[in-house]
Amino acid sequence: MKKPTLLIVDDVDINREILCEMFHEYNTIQAANGKEAVEIIAEHPETISVVLLDIVMPVMDGVAVLEEMKKNKWIDSIPVLLITGEATTKIERKAYRLGATDIIKKPFDAFIVKQRTKNVIELYYNKRHLEEMVELQTKVLRKQAEELQSINDRIIDVMSNVVEFRNLESGDHVKRVKTFTNILAKYVAQEYPEYHLDSYAINMITSAAALHDVGKIVIPDAILLKPGRLTPEEFEVMKSHTTRGCEVIDMLADIQQGEYGKVSYEICRHHHERYDGRGYPDGLKEEEIPISAQIVSVADVYDALVNERCYKAAFTTEEAYRMITNGECGTFSPKLMHCLSLARQEFEDVVNGTYSEKAQAYKLPQGG
Repeated sequence: MKKPTLLIVDDVDINREILCEMFHEYNTIQAANGKEAVEIIAEHPETISVVLLDIVMPVMDGVAVLEEMKKNKWIDSIPVLLITGEATTKIERKAYRLGATDIIKKPFDAFIVKQRTKNVIELYYNKRHLEEMVELQTKVLRKQAEELQSINDRIIDVMSNVVEFRNLESGDHVKRVKTFTNILAKYVAQEYPEYHLDSYAINMITSAAALHDVGKIVIPDAILLKPGRLTPEEFEVMKSHTTRGCEVIDMLADIQQGEYGKVSYEICRHHHERYDGRGYPDGLKEEEIPISAQIVSVADVYDALVNERCYKAAFTTEEAYRMITNGECGTFSPKLMHCLSLARQEFEDVVNGTYSEKAQAYKLPQGG
């Protein structure tokens, strides 16, 4: 630890000289009143290790100095020892409330003053050192988290591109589903805080949404690319893309961040569940269905309706909204339908190519 610097504040010259002599092994700075002390602290907030402060002084007294230090938050990093013989109990209480570390009554014992000062300096030094270590460790952990997220995003991009290639759908399908998911999730967070969707969770759900159909990579071409209606047997095979996709995600468990893996699994397995329990593969109903899967389900159905597929023409945005809200595509949560009504214009802007994420304003809790 470098040599500490003490700021000694007292209007009596001899008192300052006595304290300077007591602390001859330290760097010392003197101030004859509170105003001088505040000016010195303002110029050297990082240098001063402790302030030895008298209370009764002209121009600006010790309490006023404490008020100024608290106002400028200097008191958070610079300890103050009051050395006085005239403080009342009321003033002492106020001094402690303003952040004074200790109060030493005059006449004082030199050894006790030196020891208390030394203890305070060491305490604050250790506190600062600990804060610096925590900050450094936080930066390391944040960087590691960013690297893991980058890996997760690359994995998801690669896997979703494979699905798009096999499915012969437009490469924009995954991008649109992610955009719809992001819009809808923000409204869910805004309207229903009980789901605890902060910005981190929304970004994670948005990213993981790209893997909702990853199981289609194992569906035979004759079924996956069939232009007409599937037979009941073929439909059962098609439905298995939810569970087969989870097998793929499980294979990525060792290289995919834990939370991402969990959300990816939820979305992949349950994005065809329906609120009334008539979905698949597990027949979950109502809030048994993870909110991540509920959101992606609406986004996926909407995109499927408004875009042409090998087995159907595209519906208009008005028709798509009506079909979803009327239950023609299965039953969805009333909460999700409320959020869809709020997001309707933004969904249509995405379809029309006029959507701008920067133009939208949401007040979301921060995550991660």
